Amino acid sequence: MKVCEWCMYCGECAGVCPNNAIEVCESSLRFDKKKCNECEFCIKVCPINALSR
Repeated sequence: MKVCEWCMYCGECAGVCPNNAIEVCESSLRFDKKKCNECEFCIKVCPINALSR
């Protein structure tokens, strides 16, 4: 998963991840690919479409 440079780090993606595969930091997102089940909830909920595969 890629995060575009205009991500606001709002945390919406982390909030909907059923496997807690996303951690929001001050100016970055951390993805645990081992936990991700590719449900794409994070992509769907992003208010500015900053996430892509």
